[in-house]
Amino acid sequence: MILMAGLMWSAAPARAQDLSALARFIPDGSYLREDADGVDLQLAMTQGVPYRIFTLSDPYRVIVDFNELNWSGLVTETFDQADSVLSLRAGVFGPGWTRMVLELNQPMRLARAQLRTQADQSAVVTMHLQPTSAEKFSQTAGAPEGATYGTPSTGIATASPKHRQTGEGPLIVVLDPGHGGIDPGAEAGGVVEADLILAFALELQEVLIRTGTMKVVLTRAADVFVPLEARVSIARHAGADVFLSLHADALVAGRASGATIYTLSEQASDLASQKLAERHKRADLLAGVDLSKQDDVVVSVLMDMARTETAHRSDMLADALVDGLTQTVTTHKRPRLTAGFSVLKAPDIPSVLVELGFLSSPRDRKNLSDPKWRLRAAEGIKNALINWAREDAAQALLLRK
Repeated sequence: MILMAGLMWSAAPARAQDLSALARFIPDGSYLREDADGVDLQLAMTQGVPYRIFTLSDPYRVIVDFNELNWSGLVTETFDQADSVLSLRAGVFGPGWTRMVLELNQPMRLARAQLRTQADQSAVVTMHLQPTSAEKFSQTAGAPEGATYGTPSTGIATASPKHRQTGEGPLIVVLDPGHGGIDPGAEAGGVVEADLILAFALELQEVLIRTGTMKVVLTRAADVFVPLEARVSIARHAGADVFLSLHADALVAGRASGATIYTLSEQASDLASQKLAERHKRADLLAGVDLSKQDDVVVSVLMDMARTETAHRSDMLADALVDGLTQTVTTHKRPRLTAGFSVLKAPDIPSVLVELGFLSSPRDRKNLSDPKWRLRAAEGIKNALINWAREDAAQALLLRK
């Protein structure tokens, strides 16, 4: 049985932990134990990351791969309290990926697996294994071949150079429905953010396409998990003129309601170049520029130069979206904010995050579940993009003169 969630890996021997991990293993709240029904595994971590589970024969093993999970703090002798598990080991498996291996003394099947995110952004992965026959185990065992998920397959090292739009061709809009797959996002009143936002993105796509002046690409078109940095890569390889990340959050406390538009904050911008250089493929940081052989200083300078122009264009886009949504739906009392969202850190693509509303607000939840309200919101975004594209193109032409 194979469970995949946003994975790219290549075979390499396990070695000491030496990567700048996205998440850290948390010993407290983690366990491996056995009862009459089977084996339960719970792994707590500082944030959710892509993962995959599969089984192998000869000997019986359960393999769990994670994207950049630092296993420091795992003491296998005290963690393993399951008689059916002969041995347990964890460590780096390939560039950016770590692996946990459970060697079993009998065939067991994966009965269920789940990742749950907490209010503080930490996450818990739970799995339950149940005994099965050797025949059934062998039918589902096997490693997946060349797993690549959630990243564009281009066949080239870098995206083609992207010139600023001047209104002469279609506006390429990348819509990024937040969350998905193992990460459902916020949940309230029986409404799940990932499902709701995907429905809106598909509706918005139709509205934008009908203008005849826009080409629309979605980072996901189904309930699947796509890593944050892969979402930006998809936008870059699509030649995006704008990137809209779509969300509908929930607050633990407070009564916030209405749509909000975020751009990247100045403080986050200062750290963006460093983090991108650490965790992203150097050949995919700027469209048409292969930075794979450049040091951190050169990479940082080039990205800062690109961001100097893009930040102003993102601000213009955010202002246009506030104006457009205000004409069609209710916005938050402070509709224009900044934050350090990872999906906004592309240095060469005008990017904003649109919180359509808050699932924690009964009024917003009702609105977001209403197709007529969503259509009005889509019309507001469409009008905003038309107005922004016209003004942005005019500025581009002035810069050329």
